[in-house]
Amino acid sequence: MGFLDKLFKKDKKKDEPKKEAAPEKRKDLKDVNHECPDGYVEKIGLEAADLGELLPGAPPGGKFKLAIYWAAACGGCDVSLLDTNERILTIGDMADIVMWPIAADGKEKDIEAMADGEILVSIISGAVRNSENEHMVKLLRQKSKVVVSYGTCACFGGSPALANLVPGEAAEILDYVYTKTPSSANFQADYHKDAPVVPQTSYQAPEGELTLPVVYDTVKTLDQVIDVDYYIPGCPPLQESISHLLKAVADFAYKGVPLPPKGTEVGITSKTLCEECPRKKENLRIEHIYEPYEVDIKPDVCLMDQGILCLGPATVGGCGARCTRVGQPCRGCYGPTSDVQEHGASVFTAIASMFPIREDDGVIGEDEIVKIMSEIKDPLGYFYAFTVGKSLIKKAVVEGGQ
Repeated sequence: MGFLDKLFKKDKKKDEPKKEAAPEKRKDLKDVNHECPDGYVEKIGLEAADLGELLPGAPPGGKFKLAIYWAAACGGCDVSLLDTNERILTIGDMADIVMWPIAADGKEKDIEAMADGEILVSIISGAVRNSENEHMVKLLRQKSKVVVSYGTCACFGGSPALANLVPGEAAEILDYVYTKTPSSANFQADYHKDAPVVPQTSYQAPEGELTLPVVYDTVKTLDQVIDVDYYIPGCPPLQESISHLLKAVADFAYKGVPLPPKGTEVGITSKTLCEECPRKKENLRIEHIYEPYEVDIKPDVCLMDQGILCLGPATVGGCGARCTRVGQPCRGCYGPTSDVQEHGASVFTAIASMFPIREDDGVIGEDEIVKIMSEIKDPLGYFYAFTVGKSLIKKAVVEGGQ
């Protein structure tokens, strides 16, 4: 069965009436502490802030240089910078934006002409997917005093890093995209019957040689390619996070205030997202796993207790549980806590802990456990939707092959 057949195959479960979620057992809500514990200096937990107070505006000592670059990214991180609303003008007052491909005219040659360290801070989003990404992030590292890994793709590899799990690597992906999808296959059959056309890294045109970046077989996180000073996770990060970072940079540039310790992860807490979620946790046993559209979601009960797969127990807090508050499960975009080495394994442990296998639950056999787990569509893609780049699972292995 082909990919599209699987994607659009009619599922009988979708036609069935919505099922009642696990029964609710009400308890009093406990107060949730959203603040980081005292002395937790490696990470900065943020609350909503007045950006007008944080961003000082035009400084008396002159503007500093700011570069913003996207590598393998969707552009959502760039849009999140605009979420500062009218304060984006204040950012423009305090900094000269020397590069921002999505919004400004700064060119590669302009950056190359600068002295090393002339840019105070470069904010880089996206994973490193091709030769152009690698060249630009290395160039910005050379020209910048501070480099920020901005967003989940830069910090953990994000969705682009799922390509690392394709057995045939970049060649298989390009072949599928340009010759095997319905639209591309029809195009090739109509116009290039003898030899399918796929992107080449160079082409000799009458006007001269044209080049395209080389797509790498392995998608890397930013800190696997260059040295990184600070991390702001999130898909995309919150405006509070970027405002606090820029405040720290401005204070350093114009007041001499020391920067946070290198390696600081801005905008996260020391606990899991569950500590921020207001939903009541009952530790109920689950016998089925549902998609959110398959059940009527109770507004104040833990989504996991309702049989909805949520990555909150395995994901670091800091976002304020914005997804779970509106009835959508956490997908893990903030990454694991500092105590967890393997995000996906932590998710699996959280799910397994809710199976009815305790002594007071009665007996559940291996077949029943397999049945429950089989209700998770694409476990690898779900557990590692954002963190393959930092996973112990580096590549897909073909049986009998490499």
